[in-house]
Amino acid sequence: MRELHFKDNFWNTDITCTSGYDNIIQHLNDGRRTCKEIEDFMKARANIEEKYAKELLSLSKKVCGHNEMNTLKRSLDVFKLQTENVALSHQQLANTIREEAKRLEEFREKQKEARKKIEHQMDTLHKQRATLYKKAMESKKTYEQKCRDKEEAEQNMNRSATTSNTKQQEKLFLKAQQAKNSAEEADNIYNSNVGSMGKIREEWLNEYIKSCEFFENQEVERISTVRNTVWTHLNQLSQQCVTSDELYEDVRKSLEQCNIQEDIEHFINLRRTGDKPPAPVPYENFYSNQRAPPPRQPPPVNSRRAPPLPDSNTAGDVVYSTVTEPGYSVIRY
Repeated sequence: MRELHFKDNFWNTDITCTSGYDNIIQHLNDGRRTCKEIEDFMKARANIEEKYAKELLSLSKKVCGHNEMNTLKRSLDVFKLQTENVALSHQQLANTIREEAKRLEEFREKQKEARKKIEHQMDTLHKQRATLYKKAMESKKTYEQKCRDKEEAEQNMNRSATTSNTKQQEKLFLKAQQAKNSAEEADNIYNSNVGSMGKIREEWLNEYIKSCEFFENQEVERISTVRNTVWTHLNQLSQQCVTSDELYEDVRKSLEQCNIQEDIEHFINLRRTGDKPPAPVPYENFYSNQRAPPPRQPPPVNSRRAPPLPDSNTAGDVVYSTVTEPGYSVIRY
């Protein structure tokens, strides 16, 4: 299939019309506006990444598991550290995106400056072409009018050749001669203006073809640059995901080393208080304590023999007992 190009498809049959050229310039201006919109988009994304990085960095500084110990503490320390590293990577991403936006801005300005010279040259040629065309058309009207005046003067002279006197014929002949000279002069001016118009047309044609080729090359370069810029931007975002996942993987590996039983035993060994529980608290009856006072030391042995205890007692008599009997009481009723 035959490829289409600017230089073959933006012509006009009217030599003073510039609609084809105007369409090309409008399209290039729209492309430049697209570049600016992408720049603004990327700068806004960079601001978002930077804000997220700052908040994430602030979050990584907050206390998290300060009172933990042993393997879980080490895992939480890695968790905070890698959160900080993720924040820093997002800050780096923001800087990288700004650099890409800056390069796109420089490219846009470079194209703008390169176009200025071409556009200025074409605008000058368009003005010259329009001016010479107008001048040629005006000289054409003058030429045509002078030719009609010449024909009219010659016809008047021919009609009066047999009816007018010599003086009248001389007057008509002089008028016809003047009309002829005016027509020839107008013809020369018209011919000269058409020649000048032809020269400026050839110059304009050559420059217009060159301009179309230049503008098409610019458009090819712009589309390629915009496509590559967006592609690179997406690669940077994807790489950020990979980087974050690698950092999070370090946290996961640290969590795999977290040993629950080891942490339990570490705490026990560090803070143990003893391996014997307290004894049960006994129930102590108030009256039982009165009936069973602590045992007393026996009195010193006397060499004198104690009188024998009675074997029996009568009803109502007091019963005596020895100190060593269980449940001893001073008086038993």
